[in-house]
Amino acid sequence: MLPIEAVLPDLTAALSARGAAVLVSPPGTGKTTLVPLALAGDGRVPPAPAARGGGRVVVAEPRRVAARAAAARMAWLLGEKVGQRVGYTVRGERRVSAATEVEVVTTGVLVRRLLRDADLPGVATVVVDECHERHLDTDLAVAFCAEARSVLRPDLALLAMSATADAARVSAQLGGAPVIGADAPLFPVDVLFRPPAARVDPPRGLWVDPRLLDHVAAVTREAFADTDGDVLVFLPGAGELEAVARRLTGLDVARLHGRLGARDQDAVLRPADRRRVVLSTAVGESSLTVPGVRTVVDAGLARVPRLDLARGLGALVTVRVSRSVAHQRAGRAGREAPGRVYRCWSAADHDRLPAQPEPEIATADLTGFALALAEWGDPTGDGLPLLDPPPDAAMAVARRTLRDLDAVDDAGRVTDRGRRIAAAGVHPRLGRALLDGADLVGARRAAEVVAILAADAPAGGDDLAAVWRRLREGRDPASARWREETRRLTDGGGAGPTAVADDLAAGIVAGLAFPERLARRRSGGYLMAGGTAADLAPGSPLAGAAWLAIATAVRQAGAPSATVRLAAAIDEGTAREIGATLLSTADEVEWSDDDVLARRVERLGAVVLRERPLADPPPDAVAAALREGLRRVGLGLLSWTGDARRLRDRLAFCHAALGDDWPDVGDDALLSTVDTWLGPELLRARRRADLARADLAVALRRLLDHRQAARLDDLAPERLEVPTGSRVRLDYSDGTPVLAVKLQELFGWTASPRVGGGRVPVVVHLLSPAGRPLAVTADLESFWRNGYPAVRGEMRGRYPRHPWPADPLAAAPTRRLNPRRT
Repeated sequence: MLPIEAVLPDLTAALSARGAAVLVSPPGTGKTTLVPLALAGDGRVPPAPAARGGGRVVVAEPRRVAARAAAARMAWLLGEKVGQRVGYTVRGERRVSAATEVEVVTTGVLVRRLLRDADLPGVATVVVDECHERHLDTDLAVAFCAEARSVLRPDLALLAMSATADAARVSAQLGGAPVIGADAPLFPVDVLFRPPAARVDPPRGLWVDPRLLDHVAAVTREAFADTDGDVLVFLPGAGELEAVARRLTGLDVARLHGRLGARDQDAVLRPADRRRVVLSTAVGESSLTVPGVRTVVDAGLARVPRLDLARGLGALVTVRVSRSVAHQRAGRAGREAPGRVYRCWSAADHDRLPAQPEPEIATADLTGFALALAEWGDPTGDGLPLLDPPPDAAMAVARRTLRDLDAVDDAGRVTDRGRRIAAAGVHPRLGRALLDGADLVGARRAAEVVAILAADAPAGGDDLAAVWRRLREGRDPASARWREETRRLTDGGGAGPTAVADDLAAGIVAGLAFPERLARRRSGGYLMAGGTAADLAPGSPLAGAAWLAIATAVRQAGAPSATVRLAAAIDEGTAREIGATLLSTADEVEWSDDDVLARRVERLGAVVLRERPLADPPPDAVAAALREGLRRVGLGLLSWTGDARRLRDRLAFCHAALGDDWPDVGDDALLSTVDTWLGPELLRARRRADLARADLAVALRRLLDHRQAARLDDLAPERLEVPTGSRVRLDYSDGTPVLAVKLQELFGWTASPRVGGGRVPVVVHLLSPAGRPLAVTADLESFWRNGYPAVRGEMRGRYPRHPWPADPLAAAPTRRLNPRRT
């Protein structure tokens, strides 16, 4: 008996009594297949009181392959073919009939149904499986169902199932729903840690250290040799699958990932007549059984969506898995018999892993999420029972994108065009490209390109047109899946016009989806219309293209530019046509290359298309540019004459000695008040040279009120009269007033001079006849008494023609020499 069967009576009773429940059960306990059959009242399992009047049980799985596999397993248990009592619906494929009682769908399909008709007519129970994975569609499906139960369908039963969910939070989300647990796994799984012996660098973006792939391949060979049955190997993406497959020559290798067609995916899930190594991405983590697997090798990595809000670049990145995901993966080994998991990291590293994966709502592009909320009638999501609220910044970007697409109005309500975009079942940007591209390149070709862009960036180069040709010719493993998606997107539409060549058609569709990624070549790379620099990979066939329509680009943290992963070459005319909403012509006056740059510029977003000099720029714009120049360069941008510097020193002295009533003329203060003292000169100037001719002494006096202007010469005189009658300039440059004068001119002057209204003594530099300092003092009386005799004794022999009287206080001050002796 499977472990889940022991709790089925409690589960069905809880659903009958409360209408909602949370089921937490380890992998391999049978919840995905037996619970839906029980809820449908199938005779193979205990009757289900929750079965409501013959209504259908809808089971939502996070992935297409899991949905098909779960339906196939349940149909097999009933001894039937899929499409009879058990069927499935995934994007582009539906196998149900009037007899279907259990329908397995993807969470995306369930969300679309709820948006079309929130009543879910004919549905008795909704089961959302693997809700711990916290995909955006999973969060929306649970929240929409919970609100539908509370407002429209109180009779609708809702069950959230997971192996590792935070049961208390999910229970609260469902209004305090009871939690049912089936704790015992079906078979035990031994855990072995196999960390690399040599250093392995952590992943960056989509890059994974080849040394880790070497190690995973070596551990896989070890596992294959030491165990029985098939070996399931978890890797982050299709590229890593192929890299490890090349390292496993001599072994029978199968692949399981989302880019495979349904037929190829289903083939992996059928029993094989030989031992295999199954290389899988996250699609193999849950809700399905890969038959024959007894061993799991886990690389410990996963691909998750991330959005660079500042640059509008959304992409998949490689991260460490959480402990709960590692637990899910290990459970794949114990579904059919006791198993073993080899983890390619250490036990210590395992303890440092996060407990749960980060929910997509916290990191992903929320444009599709926001459109679903708008369709639901709650554009902010504030009224929905979401496990986590969407981040404000990401939602603001999403709403702005939807307004640009004309998918929502200014109030956030969905438009008719928005409903058509949403009905495409792809990202809203791609929905826009599908709708508008049909008129430009034909419906069929627009669908073919959108089908490429909707999948992970394919391997085999960054040339979108070349990828398209390869898929058409069937030379890519993803060809079958691509054809399926193309058929779904075309939906019976005609081929449409074909005059546009394929290479240009690929660029048109990519540009319609991502107009801010239209990019023009410049020195050293490309500049996208959104303002981000981009580089092609070395050896790219797109090198040399004047313009690119970039579909996918990844920027590593701290990198100066993004790396193009998928793009098509276009011309400027095409860029102008498909990026028309980004076109602008404006007069720009700015500070550039150490001067004012005035020009009329035509732009496509951040890309300059044309520019010419502006003959007569507005004075206020020039003034603003000069202010920016002052901010960047500093006051050294101005020409400080001797008079201007001395006036600034005197004002600085007044501010320091007399208080804040006097203006602060420090660099920061002058820059912050530049309009007050330099305003007229700024408005008259047309370039840096004009500003350099400004009379700064006149400008600085604008900082003074009439009272200060009248008192400045008294409080901080520019010159002082000494006993000889000479007017000697004071030096305020060091903050202390300094009078430098020849000693003989001060004979008889006993009282040291003071300024600042008598508050500040002047420091006197007494000079020799040659102009060299003999003494520095602020107390002349003390100097004449104590210092002068020594100076006299040393100087009278050196300068005999200059007077050196024994009593300097009684001597007459003089600028003259002694008469020559005859």
